[in-house]
Amino acid sequence: MSKHDSVYRYTAAKIAYLGQQNDSSAGRAMLADLRRGIGKAPGELPELWGIIFDRMPEELIGKGEPSAAEWAVYTALTLYAMHRQGSTEDVQKDGVSIGAAAAYLIHTEDDTERILKRMNLIATAVSPADLAYHLRGLIQLLKGDSVGLDYAQLAKELYLFSFSETANRIKLTWGRDFYRQNQNKKENDT
Repeated sequence: MSKHDSVYRYTAAKIAYLGQQNDSSAGRAMLADLRRGIGKAPGELPELWGIIFDRMPEELIGKGEPSAAEWAVYTALTLYAMHRQGSTEDVQKDGVSIGAAAAYLIHTEDDTERILKRMNLIATAVSPADLAYHLRGLIQLLKGDSVGLDYAQLAKELYLFSFSETANRIKLTWGRDFYRQNQNKKENDT
């Protein structure tokens, strides 16, 4: 199995576990801890170590600095926790990429320009921390509009985004998904 598939599967399992724990006080505490991790690096908050690293496949674990896989899983889980806050429905939506989810935010022509600016910031991010910062703003909009996202897919894409040889492919996928979904919305609205 490739590393990006391991990132996907590991994140999907963590999201499923967090979803199962949603109604428990321990589950709510885990989500609150994850939200406190937004804007920080993997490993910086000891209360997140178990949530992030428990049962993580050995090939994903870094040596010294956080690995690209650790950043991807960490970012996806902390953003999921932020998106989930105050929501009674599951925000994990299988198959909905960041590009498709962004297109769901467009309701007027003014929205198109505003959302495209956010997508451009995401696509031009230069570091995992920078990318997480720009994604945070988009996730807040998704949360406000009750739009779900596939967080396991996001983790996989964040992992691939970390490498120059695959970053452009991920950006292209996000752009295609954005315009495809936006076109589908326009056709369904007519």
